[in-house]
Amino acid sequence: MPITLRLALRDWDYMTPLILGDVSSSKLDIKVERVGTLVSHVGKSDTCDAAEMSFSRYTQLCIDGDKSVVGIPNFIMRGFRHRCVITMKDSPITELSQLAGKRIGVTGWRDSGNTWTRAALRREGVNVEDAMWYAGRLTEAHPITDRLDGFGREGRIEAAPGERPMIDLLKEGKLDAIFTPFMPDGYFANGSPFRQVLSDFRGAERRYFEEVGYVPGMHLIGIKAEIVAENPWIISELSQVIDESQRVWLSKRRKYADTSPWMFDELLKTSLELPEGWDASGLAANHKMIVDFAGELHAQGILPRQLSPLELFEFDTDGSRTGLAA
Repeated sequence: MPITLRLALRDWDYMTPLILGDVSSSKLDIKVERVGTLVSHVGKSDTCDAAEMSFSRYTQLCIDGDKSVVGIPNFIMRGFRHRCVITMKDSPITELSQLAGKRIGVTGWRDSGNTWTRAALRREGVNVEDAMWYAGRLTEAHPITDRLDGFGREGRIEAAPGERPMIDLLKEGKLDAIFTPFMPDGYFANGSPFRQVLSDFRGAERRYFEEVGYVPGMHLIGIKAEIVAENPWIISELSQVIDESQRVWLSKRRKYADTSPWMFDELLKTSLELPEGWDASGLAANHKMIVDFAGELHAQGILPRQLSPLELFEFDTDGSRTGLAA
């Protein structure tokens, strides 16, 4: 009899085979709950047993000594961040280095994606202290919440004025740029007033990959520790199912590339420019990326010290212990 596992995930396209049942497990009856906002604390949730969770917030659990969640190095969301810095079409800013001294909006200070984007700026000489930061909601449709998360500093990191949408502040010239992976409505329309800061963001991301050797990971999979204690094999089984869903989806996307103009060209370029296994799960495959992210969290003042990969991950994706507990 398979064990029921309630899994909370965002609507990533590569989870479609899992949701539709094209990919399944003989050991797990996986019930996928589709969420728009990540579960705030998997260990305290009454609605899920495992979930996609922020890499940054997971590290906070680790440094706080919260053992209620077992994180596994299966990074369900990855992405380059150079494309995620937007401005107005008439802005003179065309390089990340030009953001020094500017006013930058972020949708959440400690968010993993924003941490990686600030890391990209730091590589161009723009550190946290070199800009003025505002945290707020992207558009009117987004809720007003505390997006500073305790990291506010007057004159350096503040809430968006009047909690106004950052898109409006950008249009009015009160912000110079915004960090966001999710473009607002109308961004792709003809006549849109917005653009990415980098016109050749793909080239910048390709060079970044050549330098660091990875695509940054933002979200990972967390499982309630009590479930892992009773059934440690669940780590390996769940990770394998997620990886298989991604593999099946990529195969189908390549087969049905005609659903979107130029998708074939994009898939071909990606396969040529990124090595096979760039999205592999596991501690060894992601070791450098994990080290670099932990280093950024410390360098940016989000964590008081840098955590090691073994401190962050007691288990690997195959269910084996990494050696920390011993």
